Amino acid sequence: MKNLIPIILIVAIMGGCSQNKTTDEIVNVSVGKVERIENFPSKFVSPRNVDVWLPDGYNTNEKYAVIYMHDGQMLFDASTTWNNQEWEVDEVLTRLIDKDIIKKCIVVGIWNSGESRHSDYFPKKPFKLLEQSFQDSLLLDAKRYNVSTLFSNGIQSDNYLKFIVEEVKPVIDGKYSTLSDKENTIVAGSSMGGLISMYAICEYPEVFGGAACLSTHWVGTFTAENNPIPQAFVDYMATNLPDPDSHKIYFDYGTKTLDALYEPMQMNVDSIMMASGYNETNWKTLKFEGADHSEKSWALRLDIPFTFLLAK
Repeated sequence: MKNLIPIILIVAIMGGCSQNKTTDEIVNVSVGKVERIENFPSKFVSPRNVDVWLPDGYNTNEKYAVIYMHDGQMLFDASTTWNNQEWEVDEVLTRLIDKDIIKKCIVVGIWNSGESRHSDYFPKKPFKLLEQSFQDSLLLDAKRYNVSTLFSNGIQSDNYLKFIVEEVKPVIDGKYSTLSDKENTIVAGSSMGGLISMYAICEYPEVFGGAACLSTHWVGTFTAENNPIPQAFVDYMATNLPDPDSHKIYFDYGTKTLDALYEPMQMNVDSIMMASGYNETNWKTLKFEGADHSEKSWALRLDIPFTFLLAK
């Protein structure tokens, strides 16, 4: 059973980071099955695996909502992940589906690209709002653990979203029995994956009707001090949020490790959400006292955004 696998806490690092332990083996799930599109080719980004989870009883005579999730190698099987943790997506969704709480759905887990994860997930238009000198310093000097450069491939998020919208989604809708409209198409992720989920629903409001942004990494890099990045995200959202009458957005954060940085930034985002016409029917921001920046923490509360975005 997955819950017997030892847990290693993530302290002050980015959730979903790809390390050597992540393998190309087909993941094992407790419920349903996973089908893999290996090294999905793209003209926009580097090839990567795409794992598609189908619930028990998947039937082509029915139609299913679709959740597109980032950091796809971290979603289902802790025995294949770098930190021995997972989101427990198959278990959480199965409980919600079996209790008739949410619509039947499938999950498209798009693997991150390892070293270029930051390049893929950092929203490009907010980046362009930064002073040119700060942009240059990020591209040249920003590093993880003072070793690997965060933006070795520049800022590729616009291309990453084109990859999902123009390449992955048509294949998924062609191969599987999906509800392809925006009301039944959700994007979800954590940390940098939370940022790119926010960006996806803003850039493609006609494609995505809901976004789940867990432990959204508003800081962008690894320090909050003298950092203009969070304000750039707020400024971008002020003019680019989708219509609240036809979209739902979920945010949350914990209070430990990296999540301890997020509350004041999230409060600024919440002010923009309210000013843009969002309310309790189409937006949630939740604080989880004591929760850290890890798949273990996200798994414990994943039912909340799924229920909010896909309730029957």
